[in-house]
Amino acid sequence: MTATLRLGTRASALATTQSGLVADLIRQRLGREVELVTITTEGDVNGAPLATLGGTGVFVSALRDALLRGEVDVAVHSLKDLPTTPAEGIALAAVPTREDPRDVVVARNGMTLGELPQGSRVGTGSPRRAAQLEALGLGLDVAGVRGNVDTRIGKVASGEYDAVLLARAGLARLGRVDEATEVLDPLQMLPAPGQGALAIECRDDDADLVAGLAALDDPATRAAVTAERAVLATLEAGCSAPLGALAEVVEGEDGDELWVRAIALSHDGGLSVRMSATGPVADAAGVGHRLASDMLADGAADLMEAPVRKQQA
Repeated sequence: MTATLRLGTRASALATTQSGLVADLIRQRLGREVELVTITTEGDVNGAPLATLGGTGVFVSALRDALLRGEVDVAVHSLKDLPTTPAEGIALAAVPTREDPRDVVVARNGMTLGELPQGSRVGTGSPRRAAQLEALGLGLDVAGVRGNVDTRIGKVASGEYDAVLLARAGLARLGRVDEATEVLDPLQMLPAPGQGALAIECRDDDADLVAGLAALDDPATRAAVTAERAVLATLEAGCSAPLGALAEVVEGEDGDELWVRAIALSHDGGLSVRMSATGPVADAAGVGHRLASDMLADGAADLMEAPVRKQQA
């Protein structure tokens, strides 16, 4: 009898929902039974702003440690949380089909960003979102906020905030996308690299499992997030930096090609470097790297050296 796979997940409602979706895929496509094992990460227990925690890896390290200790066989992450540096002993075995990567607004009285009066308090814990909000020049009071989806939306319902920004993918997976009052066009706000995608990891010495999980990989999603993460890695930004990137597989004259857009901003949103590039899907990492190199040549690194904006816990 084939052993049950132990799937490591954070304990939040969104994390367990995402992990449950992956567990269902494993059952359907690999014919393996799966049990969820909840793991507490630093990001779950430390309420400090993510930028002060270092951003990258705070939701990931404990799950990877559990993998390496053999306490779980598979781990599921929001891919945007993964550090860009490969982890020794761990394989990124699959990136399933991505959810809509865009950001959304949840505002009082069903309003959009443009309808909010000047001075309205808008909450986000993301320097990327905060900088792009400031760049829109709407005169909003951008304030830091942490917490799960319920907590953030609850701050709007209670009147503490006039609106909060969230990832549409999270709301969709929780069946709450109807609570969004506006979906933000990437022309207004580029998402975080990897946003909306899931990462399925296992130990790289478990060759049978690595090969089996590959059946869950979506090639177009894998190419897109590979390009976005190449932008992130080349800019050495870390996921708490004011950087947005979005790649899509589009139809070109000679077949499918990759289109990548990225923006780097000063923390106050006053200055930015925005560029795009296209290239072969098979060279996703190269396309992302070249785009980021062009951004560096145009001053992107200087923008991101600005002091981190103050975030409220």
